[in-house]
Parts: sequence; structure tokens; C-alpha cells
Amino acid sequence: MEKSLQWSEFMKVDIRVGTILNVEVFEEARNPAYKMIIDFGELGHKKTSAQITKLYDLKRLIGKQVVAVVNFPPKQIANIMSECLVLGAVGENKEVTLLTPDVKVKNGLRIG
Repeated sequence: MEKSLQWSEFMKVDIRVGTILNVEVFEEARNPAYKMIIDFGELGHKKTSAQITKLYDLKRLIGKQVVAVVNFPPKQIANIMSECLVLGAVGENKEVTLLTPDVKVKNGLRIG
């Protein structure tokens, strides 16, 4: 059995809502992915990549709000420095369904 997570540990993870501003095919990635720029309001714009090509057409992602962890250290992924981790549910065939608010909210709102 896994150790229970303490509330104080969960609160260290900074999860925010942001709006996708730009998306392009991440040709340099090993697995099919998109490069994205996401607006997190007062936290600014952050770059990332996501392996969401199975379920999402890049043109339809622009303007979509997503949920992401914004306080991981930057991570080099191929030729970009990823600054956040977009969250999604991973299905049996590794297709990712993005976590999104069901109504539009202010960019940068904290999830908790």
C-alpha cells in the first residue's frame, strides 16, 4: 500500500489554469507531440510540450484552457525548455485527455 499524501505536500504543487496561445507540431520530439505557449495570467507565458496528438488537432487547441503544474524546475525536451506540465488523463492506448475547467476562468487561478 502506498503512503498517504499529506495536505501540506499537496499544497506544494502549484497547479494553475492557463489558456493556450500558440501550438505547433513538435517535429524534434521522439514521440508525436505539440509545442505550446500557455498564458497563466500574472505568472506570464510558459512553454511546454504535450503528447496529445491522438485526440487533439492543433488548430482547435488555440484558446483552450488547460490545467498545468507550474512550479516544476524547467526541463529540456529536445530543443525546447519546458516550463510547465499540462495535466491529462492517460488512457489504455496512451491517448491523453486534457484536464480543463468546464467554464472559462481567469488565467492563473490556482487549483486546490
